[in-house]
Amino acid sequence: MKRILLSFFLISFIACAQVDKDIVDSSVTYEYEIVADDMYIPWGFDFFPDGSMIVTEKEGEIFHVKNKVKTQLSGFPEVKVKGQGGLMDVKIHPDYPEEPWIYATFANEDPDDSNKANTRLIRFQLNDDQIINVELLYQAENYSYRGQHFGSRIEFDNEGYLYFSIGDRGYRDVNPQDITRDNGKIYRLNDDGSIPDDNPFVNEANAKKAIYSYGHRNPQGMEKHPETGKIWVHEHGPRGGDEINIINKGDNYGWPVISYGINYNGTSFTDITEKEGMEQPFHYWVPSIAPSGMAFVRSDKYPHLDGNLLVGSLKFMYVEHLVIEDNKVTKREKLLSGEGRVRSIEQGPDGYIYVGLEGIGVVKLLEN
Repeated sequence: MKRILLSFFLISFIACAQVDKDIVDSSVTYEYEIVADDMYIPWGFDFFPDGSMIVTEKEGEIFHVKNKVKTQLSGFPEVKVKGQGGLMDVKIHPDYPEEPWIYATFANEDPDDSNKANTRLIRFQLNDDQIINVELLYQAENYSYRGQHFGSRIEFDNEGYLYFSIGDRGYRDVNPQDITRDNGKIYRLNDDGSIPDDNPFVNEANAKKAIYSYGHRNPQGMEKHPETGKIWVHEHGPRGGDEINIINKGDNYGWPVISYGINYNGTSFTDITEKEGMEQPFHYWVPSIAPSGMAFVRSDKYPHLDGNLLVGSLKFMYVEHLVIEDNKVTKREKLLSGEGRVRSIEQGPDGYIYVGLEGIGVVKLLEN
């Protein structure tokens, strides 16, 4: 049944997709090898030092994958599967195993109303295939009945701070511009969940102290730039206006006051694309590609991709290769086109690129 529903969903996406004339097929062809099979929505994954993987399935399962053998881990907290929400990203502490922590984001239900949900961040440890020592690090308030825009990605910077994203939860006119409310934000914590003393709003009355930037719609890609160390995110726009943003402390990224998109029904919700005090995107897409997952390529395995950025497209079902020169995108190519909705992308410690394809699993990218 899941595969039937997935096929219908993909056909629906193709039928309503706008033609994107600014992207071309890759001049190099690629194949893939399946390393974690039979996964409906492989939302996030990360690599242990030995090269094995931890992979989340949106429906609430989490797996350890080693040598293509997939072992389900037990003991993960209950996940609320609601619309776009479920078990989302996973990140291994950069100093693992000296710091034996694994971090994950997922949707959990309001303890007072099972129809409401919001995004939660936890960390945990492993004892063989058992999850132990689960710690709650952050719980977004303002639980919502709506099923969209949970975010959520996790990343560490070079100083060991933990960043994660939560979408606006479908309340664009309430949450993103209000720093006293969760949702529509990028957050920064210490690795134990405490609030850094230099977070931008720690001394502002009633502000959510974990907020690092605000004015975001639904960020589902987050990656540390390998040279600058800056945190980059991409986020879904409405109809048009998906964005890549470079995250700066305390900045306002404009949603929904400024946008390059329109409502899904074709009407306008804002007349402006820029405003003083609000950041412009590094890059934006019109039409929307529905981005999910992101990776900078720094690997001699891929001479054609090395030094550039990969972004997954849910809507058009390809991996997008963005050539970056002189601090701007100068060319866009698509690869792995039509294989499935691209949910997640990471570069492994072996230098290979790995991609989470919905309905297939996690695959290793191979250059012909």
